[in-house]
Amino acid sequence: MPKLTSAVALGLALTLTAPMAMAWGPEGHSIVAALAQQQLNPAAEAEVIRLLAPEHTRELADIASWPDQIQDDPALTDLWHQTRQLHYIDFGSGDCHYVPERDCKDGQCVVAGLQHYVEVLSNRSLPDAERLQALKFVVHFVGDEHQPLHDSYRDDKGGNTFQVQFDGRGSNLHRVWDSGMLWSQHLSWQAYAAKLAAEGPVTLPPETKGTDPYADWAEESCRISRDQGVYPSGHVIDQHYVDAELPIAEAQLRIAGKRLADVLDASLGTASGKP
Repeated sequence: MPKLTSAVALGLALTLTAPMAMAWGPEGHSIVAALAQQQLNPAAEAEVIRLLAPEHTRELADIASWPDQIQDDPALTDLWHQTRQLHYIDFGSGDCHYVPERDCKDGQCVVAGLQHYVEVLSNRSLPDAERLQALKFVVHFVGDEHQPLHDSYRDDKGGNTFQVQFDGRGSNLHRVWDSGMLWSQHLSWQAYAAKLAAEGPVTLPPETKGTDPYADWAEESCRISRDQGVYPSGHVIDQHYVDAELPIAEAQLRIAGKRLADVLDASLGTASGKP
């Protein structure tokens, strides 16, 4: 399997000014991608490497943040505007139950975005360039779905308008979950991915009876943001909060890596394109 080597390097300033669409930040997305690549079956790994060849890399981590980066590329402005709402979902109810006509109007949410790009990636009759772009979105959107504040049940732009004090400075809850808690461990993304991989096989949450796994994942993340103390009382992120919530964030990264591997195995190894 590919080793945990080259990184997607974005500056600190970019992440500190991250808009709502940036989940986990580059570090988290790279971790998810690296964990997934370690778990691919040989056929899927070979196809990933073949599709990545024009990018002069063999590693999913190198393209994991591309769907966020395109917002700063004038040549890709149209694509950014077409896809920016596909990074998240705003549930219209605190019950975290997915109702497409309410929560994903005109297919504008991460559930529909993931469905679409998995279908494109799975279609071997399409040009490689189109499938490569789909691969970038699939890798990224699986990560997005597993950041609990990208599956919001509150009217606060996924925690972006929920102001907090963290590490002695003003911030917002979304930014803390994007990168702040991960940075608090002072690990490179490669070291973090290795640490999480060393924990062994991932135990996935029990499957639901839903017909759409991507909707199930969004509901699952919504319930985490609602039930697991993600919103701090007093708007203060202290060490007690980090001790309680960082393991949840790390578990989500591991689950996302496993599910992404499953999606890619199915998309690149079978005709069904379903995890």
